[in-house]
Amino acid sequence: MRFPLRIPALLILASLLAVSVSPANEVAQSRDRLLREIADDVRRTAQYLGRDRLNPAVLAAMKNVPRHELVPDNQRRYAYENRPLPIGYGQTISQPYIVAIMTELIDPEAGDVVLEVGTGSGYQAAVLAEIVERVCTLEIIPQLAKRAKADLHRIGYSNVRSRKGDGYYGWPECGPFDGIVVTAGASHVPPPLIEQLKPGGKLIIPVGSRFMTQQLLLVEKDEAGELRTRQILPVRFVPLTGGH
Repeated sequence: MRFPLRIPALLILASLLAVSVSPANEVAQSRDRLLREIADDVRRTAQYLGRDRLNPAVLAAMKNVPRHELVPDNQRRYAYENRPLPIGYGQTISQPYIVAIMTELIDPEAGDVVLEVGTGSGYQAAVLAEIVERVCTLEIIPQLAKRAKADLHRIGYSNVRSRKGDGYYGWPECGPFDGIVVTAGASHVPPPLIEQLKPGGKLIIPVGSRFMTQQLLLVEKDEAGELRTRQILPVRFVPLTGGH
């Protein structure tokens, strides 16, 4: 019996098993599972969304963005679960399904310039940046603004401009905008954001009382500058803060 000859074979087998469950494979599998869950949620809420599937560009963006790179280290294991996660300072990274439908509902296109109010972790900005020409994103909490800017740069999103600022007033120098995504709940639609929205543009925002369930509101500005609004579905976001 020559047991030593069998040891290399066992080591090779162990190596192969390690490769089969590598972190990269686990991430890919987790992303695919998340995309299936999002697709199921979209179908279940089709009556509210007015569509039963995501635009292929939005779906591709959701697949490409490395969400695990945009959450705190202690939350990485949960990065591809379809739920919000804490990112510090009383803020959260939004549920992927919500990010997907907010992106979908402004109908982003390759040449667009989009404003995001509430950078947070940078996840929504990254998803938008996969589709549009430029994203301008504002975050009122200095620590989050700094961290998100560094993370987005590290990952390679060179078409994202970010800074600390009160999102209620928008970013006139970066606009006007084809689309605006507000990732914090407000009591009303900020007039400065309406002013910075291009004719033909769309704005999506949670509207309602602080720390209560809000309604996700879609605002469309036609070519004549007239507004049309539509309630989409109930949501819950952290409140929009600032000096307004």
